[in-house]
Amino acid sequence: MTIRRGALYCGTLLFTLSLALSACGPMPEPGTVKDEAMLAGRDAKSFPAAGEDYFHDMDGGLALDPAQIQGRNTWIVWTGGDDHLWDTIARKSTGALDFLKTISSYPGENSDRRYANLRRETRWKYLGLVNEPCYEQATGPDPKRFGLWLDQRKADCPPDPFEDESRYPGVKIGARGKNLPVGSFYGWGTGIVGLRLFPNPDFDEAAAKKWDPVRYYNDKSYYLSKDLVKPFRVGMSCGFCHVGPNPVKPPADPENPKWENLSSNVGAQYFWIERIFDWDNDASSYIYQMFHTSRPGTLDTSLISTDNINNPRTMNAVYYLGPRLEQALRYGKESLSGGSADNKQFNDFLGDNHPLSRLYQKPAPGSNEPPIVWSPRVLKDGADSVGGLGALNRVYLNIGLFSEEWLLHFNPLIGGKPTTAILIKDARRNSSYWNATEQQTLGMAEFFLGTTAPHHLKDAPGGEAYLTKDATQLTRGKVVFAEHCARCHSSKGPPPPQSIGLVAGGGCSGKNYLTCWNEYWDWTKTEDFKSKMREIVAAPDFLENNYLSTEMRVPVTLLQTNACSPLATNAIEGNIWDNFSSRTYKDLPSVGSVTVHDPFTGKAKLYEMPGGGRGFTRPASLISLWSTAPYLLNNTVGDLNPGYGAGYKWPGGYEPSPAPSVEARLKQFQDGIEKMLWPEKRDRDERFESFALDFNKVGTADEHKLPGHIDRTTQTSSLRVARGYLPDKLRKLQGWNERLLPWAFKDDYLELGRLPKGTPINLIANIDLLGEKTRGPAEELAHVAKVADLLLDLKKALKSLPDEATDDQLREAFAKRNLGPRLLEFSKCPDFVVNRGHYFGTGYVEGEPALSDEDKRALIELLKTF
Repeated sequence: MTIRRGALYCGTLLFTLSLALSACGPMPEPGTVKDEAMLAGRDAKSFPAAGEDYFHDMDGGLALDPAQIQGRNTWIVWTGGDDHLWDTIARKSTGALDFLKTISSYPGENSDRRYANLRRETRWKYLGLVNEPCYEQATGPDPKRFGLWLDQRKADCPPDPFEDESRYPGVKIGARGKNLPVGSFYGWGTGIVGLRLFPNPDFDEAAAKKWDPVRYYNDKSYYLSKDLVKPFRVGMSCGFCHVGPNPVKPPADPENPKWENLSSNVGAQYFWIERIFDWDNDASSYIYQMFHTSRPGTLDTSLISTDNINNPRTMNAVYYLGPRLEQALRYGKESLSGGSADNKQFNDFLGDNHPLSRLYQKPAPGSNEPPIVWSPRVLKDGADSVGGLGALNRVYLNIGLFSEEWLLHFNPLIGGKPTTAILIKDARRNSSYWNATEQQTLGMAEFFLGTTAPHHLKDAPGGEAYLTKDATQLTRGKVVFAEHCARCHSSKGPPPPQSIGLVAGGGCSGKNYLTCWNEYWDWTKTEDFKSKMREIVAAPDFLENNYLSTEMRVPVTLLQTNACSPLATNAIEGNIWDNFSSRTYKDLPSVGSVTVHDPFTGKAKLYEMPGGGRGFTRPASLISLWSTAPYLLNNTVGDLNPGYGAGYKWPGGYEPSPAPSVEARLKQFQDGIEKMLWPEKRDRDERFESFALDFNKVGTADEHKLPGHIDRTTQTSSLRVARGYLPDKLRKLQGWNERLLPWAFKDDYLELGRLPKGTPINLIANIDLLGEKTRGPAEELAHVAKVADLLLDLKKALKSLPDEATDDQLREAFAKRNLGPRLLEFSKCPDFVVNRGHYFGTGYVEGEPALSDEDKRALIELLKTF
């Protein structure tokens, strides 16, 4: 039945994006492929970590030891061969993502704003990317770089040491070493921190003869082709998503920062995904509309290994790693099983007597007990739970290391076939890049152990002026924080009574977790907890080595935040990140039902959350909260440019990233924190008349009330594939197709469907036609028939419309066949309100009294000091 099911979907979904993207043809078996480095005869030892202290001015100019220097270099310039992935994704995304265009400063012709905005001089404002110091904007095509308009290294700067191919020889494979140089295994600098340039091993002499840089920038029929082979591939390091302007040493000109203005750990807080991952930035494309749901500074980490849930989340800042690991010893106990036990631990590098080795407990010889790790929970849903080193290694896989294997386990970007687990044992056997990375993660951890102190407002230029001098107000803020916030947002706290199983040595894990959580939560409401917490918060050293989070797993039923993040499936049993989540995580029970709202009527209903790991969110750290607005895990609470109003446009026609100045950050902080504490100030859905206050109870929301904002298409948009990316068989039949389906072919594209303005974006993005549940033969046939009926009606609706159908006509055609509600039946996450939740202190949580406005103001003043 499984084979028939897969075959049917590969045929039926010709109507969807999988027409061009699904991997329905023969593929190698997982575990049988090697990465390019191993194919070239390279082993892990041939990729030593670089020791040059090139970035010494970063991170406050701290003095680092050799291991920490190597760790920072790995973080910022090591890509582990992932240029293979990003070149593949450029084709799989049908040209939407093209990093060679992202790094170009081509001026464009005929006032083409797409290229003008991509140039180095506007890169920060438009893309939110960090320009690398020591580069300048291209003024013409570079004959040494095949006519591309790439940033040039300044003549008065020393050479980039990581480009030295004699010291760091690249992988000689394919065209590398023939008609192309081999280069360095760190690649060449691109002028953007975190992106490195590599010779493309597929760019052989035949490809070189076909290469035309002018057409690459200007001719759609040329550059929108899956057969185009470009001279370079672009690789990505962790620094791409994690290096940002230092909050306490902001650059005078964000387009031209110095290394001293940058921090390795703050996160890419102004990163515009829809402009980076869809360089064309055409709002009439549904792909753009989907990426547009990612607010600046957020990214769906399951974008490529998709779980069919649109799930943008903030780039994690890495603060106080040492105290965070100490906190793991209190509440981070995780048992390992299967492939998760294969992760390296600190003991493997430091021996069993090192202080960090307390975080791992080996089973006794001959024992049936599982290995135990005390682990921080790195991802928002608490899924990364196999130890700090394992979390770092998973990040590299997720950005493309050993993509030769990784891509065999799922259908990238769009799904449509079952996902299977990538195995650590396969990576060790077949990937030299994995083995090299695994040896370097200890250095990254040591780097963060020494450099991730908070960025305090008092240390920023003019920061003291923003801090209250009212000691009484500050004291009141500490009381409010102790009584209402510290239970989730402090790693310092009173030890729970021994009767509560949440004590680290207790049995509160896996299936027992909710019982222990409820005991803990009830205790935090008592005077016993509050009185002890008040003393701790009032102490002068409260903020010293305080991670300002417990990292406990908090049920989404309590948080009331959007359910899509805790519904993520990548780390559940047998899924792609199975080897990077603990047995404890996989055994977590269902948290029960959450309230969701119909995006068409506003009507509330209950949705039963599945178990097996899903349903929880770990509390964010409040370190440097003043510099990290907007808020919630998807940056939906607060405006990037407060004071200008939502949708403020730069003269170039786009909303800009603001300067990362202290003044701008404080405006964002004030706007975001007020909307957190006064939820009625948050954005609301324009289609409904009012804001539902008692929205967490089924039946209180009606057709005119919603608890916030739903992301909808901003204009008529299309699902479409450029002709050059159509499968070869369809391209050969193109003339027949155009005669049979004239409604589908528009100019340079095959249009797979048009959506009217105001369509809930996640109605499409969260569709999972395959489903997760195991079905018997009869149920499977019924399910397949239901899917086929839906797709057939969708096709009929589109075919019945004129070429220039209006939004009203589109809505009428969709409504006539009841397509909206029918699509909703296949949603993997039916929660559409993106800015809901975290109502503590607002009076909207049952059993949690509202704070007075005076107490809220006092709390805000305290939070500025974090």
